Amino acid sequence: MVASEAVPYAKTGGLADVTGALPLELARVGHDVILLLPRYRCLIESGRSFRPVCRLRVPTSQGPVDTLVEEDILPAGQGDCRLRVWTIRNDALFDRPGLYQHLGLDYPDNLDRFSFFCRATIEVIAYLRTARRWNTHLLHLHDWQTALCAVYLNTVARNRQDVGAPEVRTVLTLHNVGYQGLFPAAQFENTGLPPSLFKPEALEYYGSVNLLKGGIVFADYITTVSPTYAREILTPEFGFGLEGVLRNREDQLLGIVNGIDVDRWNPETDSYLPANYSVIDRSGKLVCKRSLQREFQLPETSVPVLGMIARLTSQKGLDLVATILPQLMAMDLQLVILGTGEPGLEAKFKALQARYPHRMGLRIGFDEGLAHRIEGGADVFVMPSRYEPCGLSQLYSLRYGTVPVVRKTGGLADTVVPLNQQARQVERATGFHIEEDRADALLAVLRSALSAYQDRSIWEQLVEAGMTTDVSWVRSANDYDRLFVSLVRRWQPRVS
Repeated sequence: MVASEAVPYAKTGGLADVTGALPLELARVGHDVILLLPRYRCLIESGRSFRPVCRLRVPTSQGPVDTLVEEDILPAGQGDCRLRVWTIRNDALFDRPGLYQHLGLDYPDNLDRFSFFCRATIEVIAYLRTARRWNTHLLHLHDWQTALCAVYLNTVARNRQDVGAPEVRTVLTLHNVGYQGLFPAAQFENTGLPPSLFKPEALEYYGSVNLLKGGIVFADYITTVSPTYAREILTPEFGFGLEGVLRNREDQLLGIVNGIDVDRWNPETDSYLPANYSVIDRSGKLVCKRSLQREFQLPETSVPVLGMIARLTSQKGLDLVATILPQLMAMDLQLVILGTGEPGLEAKFKALQARYPHRMGLRIGFDEGLAHRIEGGADVFVMPSRYEPCGLSQLYSLRYGTVPVVRKTGGLADTVVPLNQQARQVERATGFHIEEDRADALLAVLRSALSAYQDRSIWEQLVEAGMTTDVSWVRSANDYDRLFVSLVRRWQPRVS
């Protein structure tokens, strides 16, 4: 598994949660897994220790670079089940304050950085095959930062005996098609790929280099992080210009919904919470609510508390929230928000919080502990995203008995069962869907949720149904397992 970030080593978003948890679950079901990461500066701060494995000569456009591979071992279950985490060390490229950017600006050499990481991955495959007699059956790639691995494997490395490329299957998982790894055409030669690949059928995209497109074209199979998102990206609204390329691969496209780390996100044991609770005994949730109100300096009343943890961006629908906030504040409720994002939205929410100090709490930034406490203390969790490939916060909310109100898109649509007459009859409902991307639609659904909150029998049903929903990685890892095994056993190398 090749990723640009993974917990507990490096994280900027939900990608790290997935790539930190999924390989552990795959190891538990019997796969021998190695997770490859760049050795960023923050890995030293992660508290994990690494030992040298080997040195490799990685080809670059400026010549071979001597590279150290280091290893950490993570337990993956009982007995000797474990996950090997290998890091690619190149301090000139990765020993920096941020993973992809600094002070809000992308590193100008990101193409060089992740081309190197992908080329180093090919050399790791060769090392494993020749020095360890460990043949790589499958390469699982994540997003644009690793997409070039599929390209290299099927082009410049295809005839290398030490790599055994025809035997290696590749799966590329798309976490967000909106991020594609676009670079100027002049930088294409830095990839080390032949000029013939800079064409519309490969990596060229309206005069630019598009790394994600290259991965989509050359990978054996493509997955997304939810079934609905797999359908959405075939349309202009969600395909971000790659919908045509994706439609060409529709027969090799599958949506597998994400899970969460149910040990780390567990209200029964969560050390971030002032009190623990379970689906059987939920009395601790009221303690969490009162504590959350105190933390945000809100009155400790019994009104419903709405929680939000999100990037303050229009993609997450925060502009819609700002639009309806005066109307919300006229209702009998409280709202707490944790996040950072667009300066204009940050300023708008600061002004609104100053206007409604006894109704609204705001924390600009990110605080892992506070995120857990919002999930534990809020009654309702609001996610009005315009698009959401999967989303994880709604899964945390289900686990913590915090009823999610979500936009009907991507993984939000797949993981939250909306309350309606049919769902109520079969007692399957776990939350509410916002059908349309409009402020008035958001407000109407929130009114419905607050109305349901007043009916304790309905509300307790929603909470219990959510808390008993399986949001673990077990089912999803089994879906990946079936895909991987079928590819390795039956898949024939694709002629590109």
